[in-house]
Amino acid sequence: MGQRTPLFDLHLALGAKMVDFGGWDMPLHYGSQVEEHHQVRRDCGVFDVSHMMVIDVAGTQAKPWLQYLLANDIGRLHEPGRALYSAMLNREGGIIDDMIVYYIDSGYRLVVNAATGAKDLAWMQAHLSGFDVQLVERDDVAMLAIQGPHARQKIAELVDSARAAVIQQLRPFEGRSEGDWFIARTGYTGEDGLEIILPADQAYGFFNDLVGAGISPIGLGARDTLRLEAGLNLYGQDIHEQVSPLAANMAWTVAWEPADRDFIGRAALENERAAGVQLKLVGLVLEERGVLRAHQVVRITNIGEGEITSGSFSPTLSKSIALARVPVATADRAEVEIRGKWYPVRVVQPTFVRHGKALI
Repeated sequence: MGQRTPLFDLHLALGAKMVDFGGWDMPLHYGSQVEEHHQVRRDCGVFDVSHMMVIDVAGTQAKPWLQYLLANDIGRLHEPGRALYSAMLNREGGIIDDMIVYYIDSGYRLVVNAATGAKDLAWMQAHLSGFDVQLVERDDVAMLAIQGPHARQKIAELVDSARAAVIQQLRPFEGRSEGDWFIARTGYTGEDGLEIILPADQAYGFFNDLVGAGISPIGLGARDTLRLEAGLNLYGQDIHEQVSPLAANMAWTVAWEPADRDFIGRAALENERAAGVQLKLVGLVLEERGVLRAHQVVRITNIGEGEITSGSFSPTLSKSIALARVPVATADRAEVEIRGKWYPVRVVQPTFVRHGKALI
């Protein structure tokens, strides 16, 4: 038996097919993964993401510590409420994890991946020496993600006026507290929406209220196809400790300035950049029948080979799509080996759908 979120019994009552995900028992779908995918693209749905770890960072040196720990610079967050996306690197420049960092009144709030949470926390604690920093794992909270073009409007109609005002005022990549809720406007689907961190004992009732108001529960299956269409990395597949941000379409998350900020992994990234980055992450589109899957070989004529990191059928595009790590010289055409045969694929920027619109 895996770990369970406060909503486990409700997922069963709603007919969810439960699967193991990073040691957690989580809903894969509630009947139809494809219908759940379309529901988020066209309207909105709610995900239980309480398995993700929330870590609050406080202390007089919280800012310089995070500037040392992370590749992106939290010094860019000039006011409480703002957030940024960053990687936490090892000394070799490999990605230990990716996360969202919020600047909050009491310091900073990190939201890290479920499967890597314990490893992340251990790494952070191992690098506290010399810093006045306190870490608090918030195992007293749950987290829901309500995503889709109508998500903010529908949630604002369900909550009290103070929380509705926060929802209406939030800018993208911003999070604010209202009472004992923390409401943020980020996401993992390519759609607008909210993440709500709330006391664990309130999660069951609020999730039930959302479903009662016609907001469909969405499982991990649709979450994966939605994030793939949005070109967003999945830790453990597209990114891991043997891959640097420069080879993962994450160079934009590395803050090189100020030049004297010495973050963990900086020297390795500088060496990689100076030597010339050899690999890049691209999108692939299969125009013929078939399904692109992780670990399939990608062949680029006169250049070399790469590998698919994530692949699936895209419900929005009605085509098979993938993310793949390939030689940096790869242009717009390649081939993928599927069951011993080679199929032509189109190489595109690794964002296929955004706000419900095809970009390829």
